[in-house]
Amino acid sequence: MEVNNRNIVLHELIGLKVRVIRSLDKKQRGLSGIVVDETKNTLEVRKGAERKRVIKKISVFKFYASGRSFIVNGEEISFRPHERIEKALKYYKRREE
Repeated sequence: MEVNNRNIVLHELIGLKVRVIRSLDKKQRGLSGIVVDETKNTLEVRKGAERKRVIKKISVFKFYASGRSFIVNGEEISFRPHERIEKALKYYKRREE
């Protein structure tokens, strides 16, 4: 499945390049790297040998996939990875294609 602006909230995030563009935690703003793990509330981002946990609900992310970038509010993906397809459908329907 090709990633687009609508289905990014349903897509597997592990392995995607990401940048935190906004966050209530000032230390996490601007953090970028590759998503290496995901829980219900966090993304683990690796940059070089360093790994950082980013809280989803208080952040806005820019994901890079298929040669494009997609902005995603953390609330839209704040689910367990295996539950996201079912629970994020409401956000999928609201997002523009």
